[in-house]
Amino acid sequence: MIRYAEAVLEGHPDKFCDLVADRIVEEAYAFDPEAYAQVEVSVWSDRVWLSGGVVTRDLFVTDLRDLVVEVGHRIGYTVENHIDAAHYKVKSRICLEEGDPCRWTHAVNDQAICIGWAGYDEKVHFLPPEHFLAHRFRERLTDSIRSGALRGEGPDGKLLVRLREDAGGWVLEHVLCTLQQREKTGTLDLAGRIGDVLSDAYGDCRALDARWTHPWGDVELMVNPNGPFVEGGSDGDNGQTGRKLVMDYYGPRVPIGGGALSGKDLRHIDRAGAYTARRAAVDVVQSGASTCQVTAVFAPNIDSPIDVRYEMNGRGMRPEPETFGQERMGKLVSGCRSVGELGAGGHFYDLELPWN
Repeated sequence: MIRYAEAVLEGHPDKFCDLVADRIVEEAYAFDPEAYAQVEVSVWSDRVWLSGGVVTRDLFVTDLRDLVVEVGHRIGYTVENHIDAAHYKVKSRICLEEGDPCRWTHAVNDQAICIGWAGYDEKVHFLPPEHFLAHRFRERLTDSIRSGALRGEGPDGKLLVRLREDAGGWVLEHVLCTLQQREKTGTLDLAGRIGDVLSDAYGDCRALDARWTHPWGDVELMVNPNGPFVEGGSDGDNGQTGRKLVMDYYGPRVPIGGGALSGKDLRHIDRAGAYTARRAAVDVVQSGASTCQVTAVFAPNIDSPIDVRYEMNGRGMRPEPETFGQERMGKLVSGCRSVGELGAGGHFYDLELPWN
């Protein structure tokens, strides 16, 4: 069976928007741990647009432009890059209201179809192996851009992997990497350094898991096949929150269900329901099933889902129905301590998150 998956780096304009949106959510929690947030971000060239609403008991007074620049500088939109986030012109139409957010955050206030999936085992973070590998490569490239062999390159970039899955394991055949580069960086030099980073990442995977059967030397790697890529970020493409849902969820072979994740408070049913469904699927797999897909359907103003369906290969133990109650879901998501970093795309990849 041929499998594909893709991921983008933090400097991709869509992911930049997700990161800004979740940074705003994180800042709202500084004013009220039960804050309500519904935030959208878009970017093009040197313009950033913010919209939505935030409700906190203590009024949200942080300058939103400061958060945009903070995120941009953290991921590498600095004066040394083609884009310096300090030059962004930010227009906000976010309604920052002072009030009790619990009418929204302690109730199901929208309809939602939430899908959670888990399979295989912890070695691939309970993800499809192709999607795990795309995220592992994303993670290693990001680390290298920050403090390794690729420092100064990026931060915009994309990855695509192709592998064959059969009874004997996983045969990685193709990797495509497009990475923003400095004007002075030669493409051949960049390709060599990217190859080294990905080869090391893949070698670590093989050392820990014998199912990765194909040696790196037999993998076809393409780097920046469209030529030098200097004008990245929002000068290369526009960006919006919620446009990388397949990456954020489980890759192209698993349905994604309802809404986007980033930009909403953690108790929002799109987000809390998706994270709870993932926790339930992981529990089923850890108790014996080889794969499990959980579908939970919610209606506004009804505390529990109107339907929960489990589709599994093998046999596993289903969590108790109370798992999807509003109170239990709230406790699960309250264990997240890195809201501002979720927008990078590790929602279901990061094993330190309580639902994974």
